[in-house]
Amino acid sequence: MPSGQGSCRYRSKADIVGLYLNPPEKALVLCVDEKSQIQALDRTQPVLPMRPGLPARRTHDYIRHGTTSLFAALEVATGRVAHRCFRQHTHEEFLAFLKLLAHRYRRKEIHLICDNYGTHKHPRLRQWLVANPRLTPTSASWLNLVERWFARITQDAIRRGTFHSVAALERAILRYTKTWNENPKPLVWTKTAAQIRRSIHHANETSVTGH
Repeated sequence: MPSGQGSCRYRSKADIVGLYLNPPEKALVLCVDEKSQIQALDRTQPVLPMRPGLPARRTHDYIRHGTTSLFAALEVATGRVAHRCFRQHTHEEFLAFLKLLAHRYRRKEIHLICDNYGTHKHPRLRQWLVANPRLTPTSASWLNLVERWFARITQDAIRRGTFHSVAALERAILRYTKTWNENPKPLVWTKTAAQIRRSIHHANETSVTGH
């Protein structure tokens, strides 16, 4: 994260789409966000998977053993994910994760995509970011590809899991991420900003006319 980059912030959603479709040469585009308050649920019995003629089944009772928050950075070009779990979810943890990324990618120019969630706007955090990443506009979570990866890990490793402790939940997250990174799959953005605007305009017109 070279100094002097923080003064140029992306102001529009079109700029973010441009990062996906035409990334800067010799630069790394990272999508960063957190999945907060993931519960370590210990069910009476493990979830029974779907079988021919039978739906997936789970017990109605469970014990909550606490929560963890998953911070993740998705490399747009490769699909690889850097992550870390924290037991708390404040600007301090987010700043610690950004410093981890700064060290991990210390030889690269980084373009960072993340929304303006309250944790991301703390004065100490903004002070640290002043010479570094570029932020998406407020309420632009739908532009962040790492959200799609969060959906996958939730479906594949968290939602159906049974965890007797927060540590067990975090180990499951680590295993999933390690397996993912052994054969990463880039999440490819395909629509231009103009195409997205046309789709939104068409949807708005349809809702008004009822056709």
